[in-house]
Amino acid sequence: MKKYILWDLDGTLTDPKEGILRCILYALEKLGLQSPPLESLTWCIGPPLHDSFHQLAPNSQPEDIVKLIAFYRERFTHLGLYENKLYPFIVDILSDLKQTKKHYLATSKPHLFANRILNHFELSHYFDGVFGSEMNGDRSDKADLIEHILKKEKISTDDVYMIGDRKFDILGAKKNNIKSIGIAWGYGSAVELHSAGADHIFESPQHLKDFLLKN
Repeated sequence: MKKYILWDLDGTLTDPKEGILRCILYALEKLGLQSPPLESLTWCIGPPLHDSFHQLAPNSQPEDIVKLIAFYRERFTHLGLYENKLYPFIVDILSDLKQTKKHYLATSKPHLFANRILNHFELSHYFDGVFGSEMNGDRSDKADLIEHILKKEKISTDDVYMIGDRKFDILGAKKNNIKSIGIAWGYGSAVELHSAGADHIFESPQHLKDFLLKN
């Protein structure tokens, strides 16, 4: 039985759709760029913000990407962060697993925001550590972040699962030689998770919990 779990945040523990997408539109509009329909932006939930803006504004200069991220955070800090919903079954899963496993948050979102979100949903006490990117973009790549967590917490690669809803979580785990679990209630499809090489994929929260209680 593995002792550690690394949890993704967006699309795994919470549904951040409204906040993230509205902040992206806000940033594009502030820079005078054309805004796509809100529902067409769900692919932006998961990858680093820097990468998403590069795809949304491919002809922009590096300084424009910096401005877009700053505009995004301008709205996210005070409003978008709270336009977020906790998946109703998450507390049950974390509570039932707390006695047998240590939980760490592993999100490409800046850890400053990640801590505020966990506090907002009263989840902080379930976690033994909260890890995210730096405000300058360092460790926004999931593979780099996982490597950092494993080293800092002295976690053996044989003793941990990475759980997430997007290919970035799965590929980051594979690069660090740890087992990955894809969950299909977020923003990555089962096809995406399978193609990335997830070791396990669960569509049901109950099946995920049952598996973790035994493995």
